Amino acid sequence: MFKVAIDGPSGAGKSTIAKTAAQILGFVYIDTGAMYRTAALSCLKENINIKESPEKAIEVVNNISIDIDYIDGEQRIFLNGEDVSDKIRTPEVSMGASDVSAIGAVREKLVNLQRDLAGTKNVIMDGRDIGTHVLPDANVKIFLTASAEVRAQRRFKELIEKGTQVLYEDVLSDIIKRDRQDETREVSPLKKAEDAVLADTSELTLDESIKLVLDIINKKRDV
Repeated sequence: MFKVAIDGPSGAGKSTIAKTAAQILGFVYIDTGAMYRTAALSCLKENINIKESPEKAIEVVNNISIDIDYIDGEQRIFLNGEDVSDKIRTPEVSMGASDVSAIGAVREKLVNLQRDLAGTKNVIMDGRDIGTHVLPDANVKIFLTASAEVRAQRRFKELIEKGTQVLYEDVLSDIIKRDRQDETREVSPLKKAEDAVLADTSELTLDESIKLVLDIINKKRDV
């Protein structure tokens, strides 16, 4: 099986780029961030403060089912049978995902699920610690990033287009806070794997970013 690991900070475009690259290559795309967002949503539904009550968060996550399916070619994620693909994309859930991903027992459950998925098919998997922890044996490792300001502008535009009323300054603040949490957490912090290729998309269009990632992958496949 050929495994591609794409890591990087929130809002770097990992999901969109990885998803498109997977479609072009005929690989299966696994959105690990969506899994953590779904776990966070399950806690928010129970009005649990993840930071203050991690043991309650563990209890909730241990009793949920998370499934990924493809409907009309689009990946959808399900929490206990409910399609929550749109509900997990709010700023509140984003911050919750950072909090819940710092809990070792939660990560262990989701990492095992991710490894199982990668053991049977050619995959592109994106997240925060794919190359360093989830798939350390990946054939290709890419660290995809962009400046905080560029990432905030992209996320702001995405939220506005979906009808969510937010301020750019708040989105930027959330991005910076999320970066700090991801980089300093004790469990599998966000960092570039030593053998990962750095891909900065700050000055690139989406199409250019996709081409860059495909070039990195195909170069390795041709070796």
